[in-house]
Amino acid sequence: MKKQTAKKNSNTSKNTRGAAKFTPKVNATRAPSASGWSVSIYVYWFIILFFIAATFYILGRSHGTCPDVNSPNNVEITEEVLLQPADYYNSAHEKLVAGNITDAITDLTTAIDAGNATADMYILRGEAYMQTADYRNALADFNAAIELDSVNAVAYYDRALLNIRLEDYSSAMADINNTLAAQATKPAAVLQMRDLYAQRGRLNLWLKNWQGAVADFTNSLARPEGTVNPTVYADRAEAYTQIGNYQDAINDYAAAIRIISEQIQGATTAAERENLSSNAMGYFEKSAALNLALGDTESARSDLDSAYTIAAALVDRASMNRIENLISDLQ
Repeated sequence: MKKQTAKKNSNTSKNTRGAAKFTPKVNATRAPSASGWSVSIYVYWFIILFFIAATFYILGRSHGTCPDVNSPNNVEITEEVLLQPADYYNSAHEKLVAGNITDAITDLTTAIDAGNATADMYILRGEAYMQTADYRNALADFNAAIELDSVNAVAYYDRALLNIRLEDYSSAMADINNTLAAQATKPAAVLQMRDLYAQRGRLNLWLKNWQGAVADFTNSLARPEGTVNPTVYADRAEAYTQIGNYQDAINDYAAAIRIISEQIQGATTAAERENLSSNAMGYFEKSAALNLALGDTESARSDLDSAYTIAAALVDRASMNRIENLISDLQ
């Protein structure tokens, strides 16, 4: 038994040694070593980084940010090159506000020439041209804006103002009518119906359509938005005067003067106060003339006294002398 056991143990030992001899070969096939894993990871990340780099390169070329250095058309990528039409439009708006009209026109031209120009771009450039008295180009831009947007109230209104400068009142009237229609369809925040009716009223005055002027000024004054401009009352007073309605004209001059007195209290500069006071003085004189036409000498004298007081406060010698002569004629 001892012999067999020893022999068995000897065989077991031999088998163990044999197994130990072939173990590295088997393990190498089923479980890679640490160095083998490292090589696989490096290859894996190299492939990922290659595809990321290739993707950015393709995207860069499609957006013009990776120019071919060997291309004869290659240009340096600068901040100016990367600006979009909307950026030029915003820049132009800021420059117009700052009074830099020439550069504003340049920016707007760049935005328009880039393609896909909007009506707003043409409108803003047209307004810039108007400020330089380049009425031909301004008109062309307003026409282009209307072609792009046939219900753009601002485009029609700006063209109306341009036609007024050109003293083409009939064309201006057509544009104001189109402005009112467009504003009702697609309101522009920068425009108010009160001002549009007042502008058409002034056009009717110039065209001597007195009744139309009275109607427009009345509509303007009845609007709820914005604030009342005293000149609207004064303009309606002039229309009333032309049709012989003197009492309503006198009432409108009084309303205009009342608004001016309120505005003077809120005026922030001496020039503003002087301008308002000068307007009030003129309205007092016109009211005096109407009162005199109605045979109300006392009211006429009161109006002239008020006008003289304002002239004296303004140290306006010419007006003081003129009003003194009018008061003397009443005596």
